[in-house]
Amino acid sequence: MSDKTLTRMDLSEAVFREVGLSRNESAQLVESVLNHVSDSLVRGETVKISSFGTFSVRDKAARVGRNPKTGEEVPISPRRVLTFRPSHIMKERVAAGNKS
Repeated sequence: MSDKTLTRMDLSEAVFREVGLSRNESAQLVESVLNHVSDSLVRGETVKISSFGTFSVRDKAARVGRNPKTGEEVPISPRRVLTFRPSHIMKERVAAGNKS
């Protein structure tokens, strides 16, 4: 596996190179898209990006967990969690990338 991490700066640089906007406009565009996605998720909406995947928020109920070291039961409070489900196209692209 690669140690490379894709950052906001990498995304805005790609927009700059491929779309032709200025670096400042590219950074603003990337920031705007990410804010829009995150605001939608905060509102509990599902975000579906074709050929990429679906982000959604799930409500998890309270439950009793267990400390694996001591065996002591510990209450786990209810919470909202972010989930991502990749599209079939994304799964295939990632699997094909592993073969080379």
